[in-house]
Amino acid sequence: MKLYIGNKNYSSWSMRPWVLMREFDIAFDEVMVPFDALDASSKFKQTVATVSPAGRVPVLVDDAGHAVWDTLAIAETLAERWPHLGLWPADATQRAHARSIVCEMHSGFSALRGAFPQNIEASLPAVGAEQLAQNANAAADLARVEALWVEALRQSGGPFLFGRYSIADAMYAPVVGRIRTYGLPLTSAPARAYAEHVWATRSVQAWVKDALQEKQYVDFDEPYRKHR
Repeated sequence: MKLYIGNKNYSSWSMRPWVLMREFDIAFDEVMVPFDALDASSKFKQTVATVSPAGRVPVLVDDAGHAVWDTLAIAETLAERWPHLGLWPADATQRAHARSIVCEMHSGFSALRGAFPQNIEASLPAVGAEQLAQNANAAADLARVEALWVEALRQSGGPFLFGRYSIADAMYAPVVGRIRTYGLPLTSAPARAYAEHVWATRSVQAWVKDALQEKQYVDFDEPYRKHR
C-alpha cells in the first residue's frame, strides 16, 4: 500500500492520513511528490495524475492498485479495512459526534486555513497576531475550533477528543501546527493541554522531524516570507 503526499512542511491534508496510519501502525510506503507548481503541466500535477484523476494529494493506492483520494475518503476506507483498530469511537453517540467535527474540519474553516497556511518550520507569531486583529473570520474559526475541542474533551474526559486517539485527532493535528507556527492564543487550559498532547504523539513528532529536514522553499505556500 502506498500513500502519495506533498511536502511535509506545507501539506496539511497529506499530514492527516499519514499521522493516522502511523499512530495506528498501519503499514504503508510513502511516496513524496514535491510541490513545484499547481498548473496542469507541472511535474507535481503530472505525477499525481497517474494515480488520481483529482490531481491532488494525498492519494492512497492499495496493493491491488485501487486509488482512494481525498483525506476523509482515505480515513473512512482505513476504518472499514481495519475495524478492529477502532479508528472511530466505539460508542455510537461519540462516533456521530466525531464524524460531525471531522466533517466540519473537512468542509469548513476556510478563513483559518487561508490566513494561516501550514508551515511547520516557520515561527510567525507577529503574523498570527496581525491576522487575528485584521481577519474577523479567521479569529471566529479559531474560536470555533477551541470550542469544539473543549466540548469534546468535556464529554470524553480526554486526553484525546474522544478519549483514545481517533480520526478526529488526526484531522485536527495540522491545526495544532498552525497554532504553534503563528502563536495563536487558546484561552482554555483543556484546549492548550490537548494541543500539547497531540503535538507530542509519536506520529506528529515523526512528521515534524521530516518536515524540518526538508530544504525546499515553495513560494505559493509562503505568503509571509521570501525565503526559508
